[in-house]
Amino acid sequence: MTADETAPPAPAATPAAPDQAQRDARRIDAWSIAWMFLALVVWGWFAFLMLADYGPEFDGRARCRGPLVGPLSESPVCHSELRQWPALLGILALAVVTTVISAATMVYAKLLPRLARHDGPGARPQG
Repeated sequence: MTADETAPPAPAATPAAPDQAQRDARRIDAWSIAWMFLALVVWGWFAFLMLADYGPEFDGRARCRGPLVGPLSESPVCHSELRQWPALLGILALAVVTTVISAATMVYAKLLPRLARHDGPGARPQG
């Protein structure tokens, strides 16, 4: 009896494995697109809060300037919790997290079909 005869047989490659990997890749790709849209919405919200004027209008223009557009006004009518730096940094952190998750799921969705090889998980390299 030789070593080849005592070894357990290698599992046969099933045609369902590549199909399952393709379905998983499409599902994860859809999730990556959803995460990307969410990241774009959060980045848009952050940009709006940083750049847009707000508050009551005075002579046809908003009285309070955005944090990046002009100096912060000390007027009580310009006090907005979302325009303060701690809240803005929290929204920035949320935008970065959603962007990283979007990129990670997109990379995984693109690599998953390549990882599911057609010769099966237990096949030995020819050589």
